[in-house]
Amino acid sequence: MLPVDNSRVTSTPLFSLQGRVALVTGASRGLGLAMARALAVHGADVWLGGRDADSLAMAVEQIRACGSAGAGLAHALPFDVTDEAAATAALARVLANSGRLDILINNVGQRRRQPLDELPAQALRELLEANLVSAWHLCREAARPMRAQGFGRIINVTSIAGPIARAGDAAYTTGKGALEALTRALAAELGPHGINVNAIAPGFFATEANAAMVDDARTLAWLQQRSSLGRWGQPDEIAGAAVFLASPAASYVTGQTLVVDGGYLAHF
Repeated sequence: MLPVDNSRVTSTPLFSLQGRVALVTGASRGLGLAMARALAVHGADVWLGGRDADSLAMAVEQIRACGSAGAGLAHALPFDVTDEAAATAALARVLANSGRLDILINNVGQRRRQPLDELPAQALRELLEANLVSAWHLCREAARPMRAQGFGRIINVTSIAGPIARAGDAAYTTGKGALEALTRALAAELGPHGINVNAIAPGFFATEANAAMVDDARTLAWLQQRSSLGRWGQPDEIAGAAVFLASPAASYVTGQTLVVDGGYLAHF
């Protein structure tokens, strides 16, 4: 496990999530775990979604270990986001146990780097199911109780690969670009019901999934030239964006994509 920097998640009233219930998908490690932990530290009761029950149990224990006065609770919620019936049942479990759902973070993402001529259409369909359709389904299901209570915060985790692209990565770029468009569309549709819908677009983060690249000196040298801060982001550095968009501090923010990339998109 990467070291946890709890100094990044010190709560203030403006960013308090006391009394809120959150669901974060892909939360057993990496950015999902960092965001779930930050929401809990700021007072939310957080349900951690993921496919592996054992990994989720370890993540829940890690969050509970860094708990403090005013911190929320953490619960494991094993399910596969690409299984619509399982996703619907998981959300029903949250509502049955917590009585409400205030915050949804769609963090699950898969990647398959292949040139156009080598990427089968079925592979594209599967990637879109995981990166786009699953988020659409959970947004639709979560919007129902959020509309009824007149409040909600939906955060879709996209990527800097949404607005920009590189060769051999068309499927991922397509899915993340579409998820950003879905964010704007749902912000327009759900805003009158008190539901804010935004996105976070991460850049290069030193997660477990990127371990091989993180250890590669050539990749680091390239990042030092290509980004303003010249380094990998640490998972806890995504936490502030998630807490902000979920909190009262972002009550008038909707339909936006908050880029957290160390200046990658701003730098040339």
